[in-house]
Amino acid sequence: MTAGEGADHSKQANSFSRPIRWGPWIAFGLATFFAFPHEIPFAHGLGLPSVIDLGLLLTWVVPASLVVAVDGLAPRRAAKAAFVGSFLTHVAFFYWFLVVTVVYAGMPLFLGLLAPLVPALYVAPFSALFAWGWTRFGGRGLRGALFGAALWVLLDWARGHVMGGFPWATLGYGLYLDWPLLGLTRIAGVYVLSFVAALVGILLGQVFLAGRGGSQGDAGAAKADFENAPRNFVVAIAVVLALHGVGFALAIPDAQTRSVKVAAIQGNIDQGEKWEADRSTRILETYLSLSEHAAEEGVDWIVWPETAVPGVLENDSILRGRLADLATRHEVSLIVGGMGVEIDYEQRRFSAFFDSAFLLGPDGALEDRYDKTHLVPFGEFVPLRGLLGQFFQSLATGLSSSDVTPGDRPRNFSVILPGTGIEESGSEKRALVGVPICYELLFPDLVRRFGREGAGALLAITNDAWYGRTGAPHQFLAMTAMRAAENGIPVVRAANTGVSALIDARGRVQDRSPLFEEAYVVGTIEMPLVGDRNPASTFYARFGDLFVLCCAFGCVAELIMQARARRSRPDGA
Repeated sequence: MTAGEGADHSKQANSFSRPIRWGPWIAFGLATFFAFPHEIPFAHGLGLPSVIDLGLLLTWVVPASLVVAVDGLAPRRAAKAAFVGSFLTHVAFFYWFLVVTVVYAGMPLFLGLLAPLVPALYVAPFSALFAWGWTRFGGRGLRGALFGAALWVLLDWARGHVMGGFPWATLGYGLYLDWPLLGLTRIAGVYVLSFVAALVGILLGQVFLAGRGGSQGDAGAAKADFENAPRNFVVAIAVVLALHGVGFALAIPDAQTRSVKVAAIQGNIDQGEKWEADRSTRILETYLSLSEHAAEEGVDWIVWPETAVPGVLENDSILRGRLADLATRHEVSLIVGGMGVEIDYEQRRFSAFFDSAFLLGPDGALEDRYDKTHLVPFGEFVPLRGLLGQFFQSLATGLSSSDVTPGDRPRNFSVILPGTGIEESGSEKRALVGVPICYELLFPDLVRRFGREGAGALLAITNDAWYGRTGAPHQFLAMTAMRAAENGIPVVRAANTGVSALIDARGRVQDRSPLFEEAYVVGTIEMPLVGDRNPASTFYARFGDLFVLCCAFGCVAELIMQARARRSRPDGA
């Protein structure tokens, strides 16, 4: 049976009305939840491992259980079932929104209980679209599975772009510990992992359905399913194993690198204290003390988290002097998160506020400022403020009483590296580094622009205190590791309450801090020699989401072939 005939048969079968199978939906919910890391309640206090991470086992089960759950349903009914199933699953998955809104934003409990509904309502339509597209156009066999995997990729990509995007924990991130396979992200980004997981998962689902007698339909089709599904699955497994080999080869470190000793500082400042004026001295002393200890280990760079500086660095000479003293005494470059401002000198007031990163050189001079470009909706600004502003205010009220202003574009810092580097400025040598700030790390296309412009490392700064002791900080670390693999450059991650980490150019976490402890992480990163002579170290950094475009072409081609197959039949069915 051809894929076109299979699609027609599937269409006929989908007219069959059957009860909802609860087993596959329960499997879908559990697999989606546990395919990503989660904090285990009370384990930290008992001295037990505090994180459960089953992504290597369960990522494949997510698409498998979904295609089994919607098998035999008409497209509209499948879409409705998938919407409900995905919505309920993601309400549970995004439970940490309750912590963000109630514990740290001070909202009433009844609003906090409603908070997880918002991201779940955003994600559920994409699951529904997949279910509709699969039951309407998905065929049997390897060709049908390829179509389904391509469709899944398109919807994962759309989830990162529609209405500003919220791509938190899309399917491919579940495989962030599959280090050989991570090499493929240098070519196609995280979306290639979504494709592989969906392909294998769909074929798993087909094998399961074949073992149960095939999809809803005639006996001949069921027999064909039973005979062909295992063979197709074996072929897919062989391809995936080959892809692991290719990925491993692609991820071989660059022959020419430079070693840089770095420190990520974790101040562990409670979110409720960050912007209290009487706590600012203690906050500053905490970061300076941790930095002193790290500097004694001979580091070249010291990185502070997002909004770590308790004040307006550009407008406070005493504050700036304390940081400059640290930099000059230890001859280190400081990259620190803080509040950037624009000043209206005529009216003597601040006219705009930014979530910024600052660069202080080893001579103590304030050399550069980067402003966060992709802001958090309802966190740093209120979308459609004219309409929604009377009901909502942004959560980051300590940073600004009004909306935070976005920066112009992602761009790199040029950081002094005494005795190393590839581009000279006078007698000094420098390296280009990107400093993505918090929410920006969720967006592959944004972060790759740092790599495209020659960044040899990413200094990722974030404040994950909002999430509390939940799975969110660990999930965010997984997504940050993916950015390292995609761009082929190491990442230094400085997080206020954790997880701070050093990640190598292959996306492997080399060292990390515990949650909610004062700490610093010191280590050496190997930076590839990138710059004007080698604008970016990976294909993905240079050219972006071409793989997604290929998936779109593949889906369109399949739809055209199915339409031609229908027209060529004598009955025109």
